[in-house]
Amino acid sequence: MTQQISDSELELMKIIWGNGGTALYAQIMEALSKKGRTWQKNTIITLLSRLVDKGFLKTNKIGRRNQYTAIVSESDYQTAQTQTLLDKLYEGSAKGLVSTLIEKELLSTEDYEELKQFWESGGSSHE
Repeated sequence: MTQQISDSELELMKIIWGNGGTALYAQIMEALSKKGRTWQKNTIITLLSRLVDKGFLKTNKIGRRNQYTAIVSESDYQTAQTQTLLDKLYEGSAKGLVSTLIEKELLSTEDYEELKQFWESGGSSHE
């Protein structure tokens, strides 16, 4: 996955991922409305079309309605973006990232303890 997506496109993907990986246009509109977004219909359609073109979504017609289904999982996207961050800022070093999080107190004691338990358990638990 080499395609980058905009913050607005990511917001739409988060809605679809949060809806189990598939959503009707009306469900997307409702979720945006709950977040206080007042984007125009054409803007949303354009963003969704771009996500289809970039290979993040596919569309299915259900009657006259469009259903959008995520092709890229949230986990796969997060992994790719994390790797990009590591490569850009830390020359691929996860240790460098974690050191920064600890040194700059961006990682709470609770987070640290949870990660320590996760590591000690072999990384088998997921939130």
